Amino acid sequence: MLHLRAIVPREKSGAVRRLLEAEPGVTHLVVWPGAAVSPPGDVLACDIAREAANLVLDDLRALGIDEDGAIALENLDVALSRSAREAELRAPGEGSDAVVWEEITEVTSEESTLSVTYLSFLSIATMIAACGVLLDNPILIVGAMVVGPEFGPLAGLCVAAVQRRRALAARSGFALIAGFPVAVVLTMVFTWFLTWTGEFHKDMLEADRPMTSFIYQPDWLSFWVAFLAGIAGMMSLTASKSGALIGVLISVTTVPAAANAAVAIAYGDLDQAGGSLGQLVINLGAIVVAGTLTLAGQRVVWARTHGRHRPGVPGPERE
Repeated sequence: MLHLRAIVPREKSGAVRRLLEAEPGVTHLVVWPGAAVSPPGDVLACDIAREAANLVLDDLRALGIDEDGAIALENLDVALSRSAREAELRAPGEGSDAVVWEEITEVTSEESTLSVTYLSFLSIATMIAACGVLLDNPILIVGAMVVGPEFGPLAGLCVAAVQRRRALAARSGFALIAGFPVAVVLTMVFTWFLTWTGEFHKDMLEADRPMTSFIYQPDWLSFWVAFLAGIAGMMSLTASKSGALIGVLISVTTVPAAANAAVAIAYGDLDQAGGSLGQLVINLGAIVVAGTLTLAGQRVVWARTHGRHRPGVPGPERE
């Protein structure tokens, strides 16, 4: 279940209370008249079955609570209550299948920003993968895949495409377009430095690498693996199943491809660099296509199961 807290202007408090009382998936409703200071108003709190959250949020936005007051939503790990169980039974659908669109948008927006932290993780992951490439060490490759933060912007592109949010699409695309070149350049410098210290040498790149040669040899299997990973990744995000997301990260060849391209460019091997960049583009494209189709499918299923809005309650305008 989810816990909702709303700060509501006094003149709208009655309407919000009636709205929440009428929703079958809402329980544990509490009202604190005049408790809010900034912004001023009443505070209403309740627990909501996950599958009913979208309707409640849409109704609150339709009343302008997000403009005149505040709406906060958080996951509720444990709710020991018969009324909570009854609310989940009354709400249509299954909680594990429910997609809370505002939650997904908020999460992807936070993880799609080009920040120092994002660039640091992406660059470090690419450097680790470069070590794995030259040592033909799959353990280092897998570790680099887990460290890489690129799924956030990829998911942001999927959400932006389905919800038609241009700002999110621009922010996510910029994080990818700017992030990978920065990581590649820093990894090239890293490669030159370790070559100077004697840890790396060009023969390591051109040697037979049975465990990692697939990185610069893309094929249709690369596309389909990334496509399936994109489906699983989006489902893990919408269902809040973080454990499955780790499997997604180690199934796609994004960071390793960028690393192999960086090392190949550093040593002047344009053939490997081209193959690696092709692998990177294929994986990124497959993930975005699969994630967008998955999210669009979930939206269609949700709309058919729940309806867009309850009769008499207009939906909020989207940006």
